[in-house]
Amino acid sequence: MSQTGRPFKVLGIQQIAIGGTDKNRLKKLWVEMLGLEVTGTFRSERENVDEDICAMGRGPFKVEVDLMQSLDPERKPAVHTTPLNHVGLWIDKLPLAVQWLSAQGVRFAPGGIRQGAAGFDICFLHPKSNDEFPISGEGVLIELVQAPPEVLAAFSRFAAAD
Repeated sequence: MSQTGRPFKVLGIQQIAIGGTDKNRLKKLWVEMLGLEVTGTFRSERENVDEDICAMGRGPFKVEVDLMQSLDPERKPAVHTTPLNHVGLWIDKLPLAVQWLSAQGVRFAPGGIRQGAAGFDICFLHPKSNDEFPISGEGVLIELVQAPPEVLAAFSRFAAAD
């Protein structure tokens, strides 16, 4: 299907998530050496994750860098087994994107649209395809993130300037 038939836009990168066995080692590089700011934390027994949420950039163009470790390295999901855990993309119309992508054969991870660690509505494209849904992240977990109004407005102004 042509790009004009797609009822949503990918606006930009919202986040990257990096997993390790010790998030303090990750912080040594990303915070102490590279200067990112820790803006929050997230801990979830259900998702088996303890993460520090860092940021680079400002305002609507800020990119989140999540530094993650598993609460229990023997349980799944094991956020440290793939060091680049996932990439998050700002989406202008998340429900429409999910509906359209599903109809095109894109496989989503279980859980549907829900609130993520940063408070935005999110869902994940599965890293592996199957017979029913032959399109996947081909080994990469991809998070789709509903862009809030200020991000939509900033990207709209940026696009209008082109």
